[in-house]
Amino acid sequence: MRADHSTSGSAGSPWAIVAAVLVGCWAVAVAVGSQTGGWAVDQVLLIGGLGRLVPLWPVICLLTVLLVGTATLPLALIPRSATVRVAARRWLAGALALGALGLLRTIPAVHHEAYLAALAATAMLLAVVTDRLPRRALDPGRPVAGQEEHAEAPQERRGVPDERAARPRVRPSVATLLGVAAGLALLLPWVWLGALGGLLETVLAGLAAAAVGALATALLDARFWGRFEAGEPPRPARLVLVGGLVAGVALLLVGAGVGHSGAQLPLLFALPPAGFTLAALHSLSRRTGGTIGRAPTASLVGLGVFGPLAFTDPEEISLLLVGARDVPFWVAVATGAGLAVGVVLAVAYGLLLARPSARPPRRTVAAATAVVVLITVGLVGGTVGQPGLHGERLFVVLREQADLTGLTGGPGKAGRDARATEVYRRLVDTAERTQADLRRELRRLRLEHTAYYLVNAVEVDGGPAVRAWLTGRPEVARVLVSQRLRPLPAPADDAGGSAVAPTGPPWNIAMIGADRVWSSLGVTGAGVTVGSSDSGVDGRHPTLAEGFRGGDDSWFDPWNGTRTPTDRSGHGTHTAGSAVGRDGIGVAPGAQWVGCVNLDRNLGNPAHYLDCLQFMLAPFPPGGDPFTQGRPARAPEILTNSWGCPPIEGCDPRTLRPATEALEAAGILVVAAAGNTGPFCGSVQDPPAPYPDVLTVGAVDDQRRVTAFSSRGPAAAGVAKPDLTAPGADILSAMPGGGYAVLDGTSMATPQVAGVVALMWSADPGLVGDLDRTRRILRETATAVEADPRSRDRADDCGGVANVAGAGLVDAYAAVSAVRR
Repeated sequence: MRADHSTSGSAGSPWAIVAAVLVGCWAVAVAVGSQTGGWAVDQVLLIGGLGRLVPLWPVICLLTVLLVGTATLPLALIPRSATVRVAARRWLAGALALGALGLLRTIPAVHHEAYLAALAATAMLLAVVTDRLPRRALDPGRPVAGQEEHAEAPQERRGVPDERAARPRVRPSVATLLGVAAGLALLLPWVWLGALGGLLETVLAGLAAAAVGALATALLDARFWGRFEAGEPPRPARLVLVGGLVAGVALLLVGAGVGHSGAQLPLLFALPPAGFTLAALHSLSRRTGGTIGRAPTASLVGLGVFGPLAFTDPEEISLLLVGARDVPFWVAVATGAGLAVGVVLAVAYGLLLARPSARPPRRTVAAATAVVVLITVGLVGGTVGQPGLHGERLFVVLREQADLTGLTGGPGKAGRDARATEVYRRLVDTAERTQADLRRELRRLRLEHTAYYLVNAVEVDGGPAVRAWLTGRPEVARVLVSQRLRPLPAPADDAGGSAVAPTGPPWNIAMIGADRVWSSLGVTGAGVTVGSSDSGVDGRHPTLAEGFRGGDDSWFDPWNGTRTPTDRSGHGTHTAGSAVGRDGIGVAPGAQWVGCVNLDRNLGNPAHYLDCLQFMLAPFPPGGDPFTQGRPARAPEILTNSWGCPPIEGCDPRTLRPATEALEAAGILVVAAAGNTGPFCGSVQDPPAPYPDVLTVGAVDDQRRVTAFSSRGPAAAGVAKPDLTAPGADILSAMPGGGYAVLDGTSMATPQVAGVVALMWSADPGLVGDLDRTRRILRETATAVEADPRSRDRADDCGGVANVAGAGLVDAYAAVSAVRR
């Protein structure tokens, strides 16, 4: 009988062992390759502005299951060795779990709570199904030595007293406590470097992690570990090394399916070493006459999964936020730390628990270990970590928007101010009247909220339940998610510039003739104010300091509450410099500027984009109420906007449409970047660039060719976009700290067009607020450009040259000359 046990549990013939090794390596390679490849495709789509490819993850999951299944299925059926077949069947089950869980990535990342709820339900269902499979489905062959007691206590079932069962069973509790300690150790890097989302999001992440832990328990039960003990007495080294390796591959496959695109990547590194740790815990339980039970596996895997699932926002693991020390950097650091912790745990548990000569730890020692690690996690999270909840908010758009028809006002700034004042009054009146009942209910429910008038909307705290309630209210048109950033463990690096300071006008200023406007026409933009909504502006930069308008209503930072013009990322300083900077870098160096921060770490949301647009219509003092303390007479004449609000930030195509309509009605010109998602046709997508009342700007290079990255039209409803182009490649401008840098993008082109308009309105103050005539002059004086041959696109592909270059390259000298005629 003992010979049968040994044969069925042995590894079998050499070819079966070699085949198992190759199949295991294949499964790991396919899982890692498919997950990293899918994530990379997601990021390329994001950068390219092509939108989510919904079938991407279903296709990847299906291919992964087919590739892994094709290799593991023969190995699960053919070899005589039950051990090899057990390994292959666990890998096949892990691949199937990956496929089922990975399908959930069709749920958009912005609906994270829905994803986590679906993940918890699916993982638990898979755990129940796996646990109730017939024994032979996962465990072929006869029972191996000692498995009778691993499965159940047969003597107790028949009512026969079992002397071992009558004694207090302490050793399984030791394994449980050590499993909890190991899981908390895996969680530690995420508590230190990550940050939690909202309350519901965190609870659902905990439930999902627990369900994944239950799934791992069903796959790696006591019968699985028994296959690797092979004979009497058991061989702990073989159990830990071989069994741990097989378990690690199975855990990697399961982990590859957990989390939205990007959040699963850390689990590919953190979970495999846990297989060896679990093997050591099983060896400890086996040597002390017990079984590993469910708790150690569930706690170790569950806590390991909870870290990246709860402490990372899936929207922030994207190339949208790439920076030297931004979210991707810290996720990579936490992943590396998790891998190191996992390896240390595997080695330490293997040496301390699995050696035959090792003395099993007392329960008090195991309990003390778990408590110490738990206290450490709490201290780290409450001190050097980012304590608190940092969930998203909801952006509630109301059905009724203000009626802005029939406005009157004469030419020039006085007429513009009169229109802006009337627009402001109508917007505020409409918002206060239609929001009254909703805001009363929000106060009663103690839901924090912020009201807006430029778009009749309210931003409010809340999750899916609040969203469902708001959606059902008659005055509500739709409810969007307003993305919020989770804090970083350390501030992102401040941007700086290493380019040489200009000694005269750079090539782009000369190309559009702005320097000729200064020298020949004597116009510099004096008397005009440009509003910059961006990452901020370094108000102390030598080229920008003199142009700041000043007063208590020229700067607003809804993200961080700064009281003076500042900028950490540099994007806003660069764009403001191109519009109004001195020393030759700005198109309108005599104009003034005001600023607002609508981007933090290059991410925005509908509410903060609206905060800045609202501030530009009616500036207000620090801490002031936009509804009652707005000053429309102090509104800047021109707005430069080198940003867009994509779906990943919470916007839909209509979100900011009422805002640009209101600014148009007030006589404030909105200039916006087309985007950097070319050369694809129809890539002018993210608000506000597609709107017909926005002056949308594409980019050309120093050869007057439309750059490959410049987004193309047509926009929604066939609107031709962009309207104009301007230099946008290798543009020299200011950076925080007094430096300079050369950057590319339609972001760089946009402020130059805003600067040209400032020159036009400075030359003829009666043109201020006359947006139709201003656009007509810009179009009529623009010069022809051509497509970049490297982009391999033709104007005809996008419906004509108007959807590639608009009216052409802006010509400052011709436009100002036309104004003066």
